[in-house]
Amino acid sequence: MTEFERVLVQSFNSFFYENGIKGIAHRVKQHRFTPQFLDILVDSLDPDYYLGIECKSISVEKGAKALYFSQHFTVDKNRIHQIERISDFLRLSGRTGFLAVELRMGTGYSREAYIIPWTELDTLFNTEGENKLSISDLKEYSMLEREGNRYIIDPTKWKAGRLLG
Repeated sequence: MTEFERVLVQSFNSFFYENGIKGIAHRVKQHRFTPQFLDILVDSLDPDYYLGIECKSISVEKGAKALYFSQHFTVDKNRIHQIERISDFLRLSGRTGFLAVELRMGTGYSREAYIIPWTELDTLFNTEGENKLSISDLKEYSMLEREGNRYIIDPTKWKAGRLLG
């Protein structure tokens, strides 16, 4: 489990506890020979919190310019791209999906994280034929604000998608 995933799971669980919401976030265990559908599952009877979250981390300090669909996502032995596998899982499970991308800026700089609705990512990948999301593209989406060592879980930001203006 990456630090980003661990902190995001803890942030969701603290949010549920502090707001009296019945829900739990947990990291999906990864097995060596079995593909993992998503990094984090959030379970709740409240449909706003029935989520699937895939997490990616990009090292901007080391020169990464984009999140590449070929480099940062996997293709399984049946040649099915990870974006397609996750889209199928979300459709079948009824979960709302998100891609959470952490930008690591380097020593002395705070990390930034952005939330992309999975439906938008799926459209970019399948319909628009995009092969990446540049750093500036990522920054057009809602930012996950931090407070101390936790992310602030704000349901309106998760639903917002691409920022307007």
